[in-house]
Amino acid sequence: QVQLMESGGGLVQPGGSLRLSCTASGSIFSIDATRWYRQAPEKQRELVAGITSGGSTNYADSVKGRFTISRDDAKNTVYLQMNSLKPEDTAVYYCRAEIRSRSVVAYWGQGTQVTVSS
Repeated sequence: QVQLMESGGGLVQPGGSLRLSCTASGSIFSIDATRWYRQAPEKQRELVAGITSGGSTNYADSVKGRFTISRDDAKNTVYLQMNSLKPEDTAVYYCRAEIRSRSVVAYWGQGTQVTVSS
């Protein structure tokens, strides 16, 4: 059985930084593409950043230059480094990973809250 878990959220002041982690555990051969999404209250879930198995990345325009997505395949973990945080970054952040075991299946984590406020 595969599990996906996010961590690293919390309360931070505007201009501060947080690093989110998304770790897969269980029967895993490899992790293919992984994406971070976020959902603010009364808003639709939106794509924040993505990374392929080869390390290619993409970002939403609203976070370019501030957020960095990376992966450590030895730890089955994908990170989202968030710098220069703004109040509008406040949301629940979710990761979605395409995990290869017997086949490729997409899994979602449970989400981690990020609150940017003074």
